[in-house]
Amino acid sequence: METMTAKAEALSGSFGLSAAAAQRIQTMLSGEPDGSFFRVAVNGGGCSGFQYEFSIDTARQDDDLVFVSHDVEVVIDEMSLELVDNAELDYVQDLMGSYFSVSNPNATASCGCGTSFSV
Repeated sequence: METMTAKAEALSGSFGLSAAAAQRIQTMLSGEPDGSFFRVAVNGGGCSGFQYEFSIDTARQDDDLVFVSHDVEVVIDEMSLELVDNAELDYVQDLMGSYFSVSNPNATASCGCGTSFSV
């Protein structure tokens, strides 16, 4: 895991990205318009209270923090970062399929699908 640190003076935080996740994100972005980036967000919902959302985006918000790892930009808003601080994003390929997986030390419980968690 290569830990990314935010390009923000006032807020400290970190978010890890595995080489496999970086490679998958680069592949996803290769067909997107210039200026596109990978966004990680946390929204209310799912069976455990919060759920991860991964998307390709082109519009940055005022509260976005940019993390760079393996030459890949990952954008996370401040509120989501509070819930995924020090987490690691991985890309897994197994018999169940291919998917992003988050190892989140802030989560006190998660559901079987791996996309929903509670704090």
